[in-house]
Amino acid sequence: MLQELLDHLADGDGWDTAIGAPVDEKMVTAATQPLSDAGWKHTVDGRWIRWTSPAEDAGVQFDAFTAQHPSQDLATWTVWAGPDPDRPTWTLTASPHTPSSLLADLSETLAHETGLRRPQPAGPERRTSLVSSPPAAPAVAAGPTASRSR
Repeated sequence: MLQELLDHLADGDGWDTAIGAPVDEKMVTAATQPLSDAGWKHTVDGRWIRWTSPAEDAGVQFDAFTAQHPSQDLATWTVWAGPDPDRPTWTLTASPHTPSSLLADLSETLAHETGLRRPQPAGPERRTSLVSSPPAAPAVAAGPTASRSR
């Protein structure tokens, strides 16, 4: 996620959100299309629209109320991952000025990268074998010795 954010910011061409303009439905749809395409669950709860991964280990939340007040730099978007949205491992928040193209890139990365990490099986621990003899000393080339004379 961080790499996608940095790449987008470095590109500099994605500033498609007019400063001071409220976020509209077209921008929300563009920003979250990758999540819908990946089969994420979409819910509306009052002022919040949420997209949650099928494994429920990541999500994106849009706050429609704060989006209508672009003069205030409030968190309009929240991207999270972790065991629960109330106890995320990490979050990323964005203002209503955040370009929808950046949000779409982040959504796509989140949709394709979430759930790909497999938990380690709860079987016997892997142990490394210990070497009973010390490792061989590295070869050192001998050079001329310096001598001191008085």
